[in-house]
Amino acid sequence: MAKEFAPISVITPVLNEEAHIADAVAAVLEQNYPGDFELLLALGPSTDGTNEIASQIAKKDKRVRLIDNPRGLTTVGLNEAIRQSKFEIVIRIDAHSEPAANYFKRGVEILNETKADLLGGIMDAKGKSAFQSAVAWAYTSRFGIGGASFHVGGQAGEAESAYLGIFRKSALERVGGYDEAIIRGEDWDLAQRIKKTGGLVWFSPELKVVYWPRGTVGKLAKQFLATGIWRGDLTRRNSSGAPWRYWVPPILVGGVVWGLVLVSLGYYLGIIPIATYLMGVAFLSSTAKNLSLKARIALMIALPTMHFAWGTGFWRGYFISASGTIDRGRTKN
Repeated sequence: MAKEFAPISVITPVLNEEAHIADAVAAVLEQNYPGDFELLLALGPSTDGTNEIASQIAKKDKRVRLIDNPRGLTTVGLNEAIRQSKFEIVIRIDAHSEPAANYFKRGVEILNETKADLLGGIMDAKGKSAFQSAVAWAYTSRFGIGGASFHVGGQAGEAESAYLGIFRKSALERVGGYDEAIIRGEDWDLAQRIKKTGGLVWFSPELKVVYWPRGTVGKLAKQFLATGIWRGDLTRRNSSGAPWRYWVPPILVGGVVWGLVLVSLGYYLGIIPIATYLMGVAFLSSTAKNLSLKARIALMIALPTMHFAWGTGFWRGYFISASGTIDRGRTKN
């Protein structure tokens, strides 16, 4: 039993997560894992009550350790947590997420069964408000954010990347951890580097982590703009490794802009791209399952926000650079 359930280190980057940090930590500490584990919270310079909440939690549970991350960057905090982690198996859990009750136990079992270096499961997006529920629906739809297995599910097997991740620390050390120059898309980049060294990246639909997406249009737009910029930059750097779905939003943006240019020149058929897209959004919103009427209306706002922010950002990152771009939606809770 001791060999099968080795001790694990859970690492969590934290910045302005006052509304979620307590639930995220509780989901970790309440895991039914039969082995020992530690939780390392890499605390950024939050401007809300996040760090105070974290301090109170650490005082009550000796398994929780606080790590200072003064720059507030996710990759920097993760790397410092990895360096200070005590155990060979490292599990990333973000402060916006909550692992299912059997996530650690079953995750370690699958990691050992497959001999993978990196294992991931499904991002189980959920929402509380109508808008957040609409965004969560988009995360789990091929028409929302693409068809990655960790979004829409699929068969267990070798994967392109992994959501959050259950790692062997030796694999992280082998590739030098996360690239601290990357602000968004760091998980995809890390997975590619692990695979290039012969490591196995594995997906299992058995594993689920609840994810709470951005709850306002402004925060969602800032998040997807930053994500698009970094995806564009990373695609330019590694075009052969980037999946085709990364190109769908930028092509959409290009088609709509070209159509509007034609309309401005008097060629009114140029309205077809944007009209077709909006009709598609209206159809998806009206037929989306398990959403309230308010959430369906919100979906007509959420989908274009995600698609056009990502697509616009992608072109900027691809042709210019993502240097200095951060997710402004995380600077305030």
